[in-house]
Amino acid sequence: MSFVLRNTQLTDVTSITAIYADAVLTGTASYELIPPTQEEMASRFATITGQGYPHIAAVDEDGTLLGYAYASAFRTRPAYRWLVEDSIYLACQAQGRGIGKALLKELIRRCTALGFRQMVAVIGGASPASVRLHAGCGFVMTGTLVGTGFKHSQWLDTVLMQLPLGDGNTTAPDERAYPGSLY
Repeated sequence: MSFVLRNTQLTDVTSITAIYADAVLTGTASYELIPPTQEEMASRFATITGQGYPHIAAVDEDGTLLGYAYASAFRTRPAYRWLVEDSIYLACQAQGRGIGKALLKELIRRCTALGFRQMVAVIGGASPASVRLHAGCGFVMTGTLVGTGFKHSQWLDTVLMQLPLGDGNTTAPDERAYPGSLY
């Protein structure tokens, strides 16, 4: 399956809503129980991109959205401003084809260029595929929160993985860099 990566556009929100709805209804990556409306997803997209975080789409040769990834604040307190959380969602037909890895690598590249120093993956349901994806991109396991979600009639664990970006925590950040401007 051939695909290209590009910036997500507002016109992608309909497809994003459908991909995310499937993840909510059938998966454990999201701990939401009811899929958000298209209006809510458009609002979330506007918030993320309005704050300057990267939001990337993978599309096939026909322009069909295969998946998307974005970075957002892990927490909003100012000392966390150098840390981003990644999110990746794929259409069913796109899973297992390297699209998630391409999206994550591009997200890492963009966040590093913006001056972020750490990326964290909060993996709902401790999904083995997501753990493998993140490990394959250099993330290391930092912990497991046991029984943190109850979905599909079962208790779910949440895995935390982390990747240093740029100099990570070995040098002081450039206070003039992008993340500092958010606070």
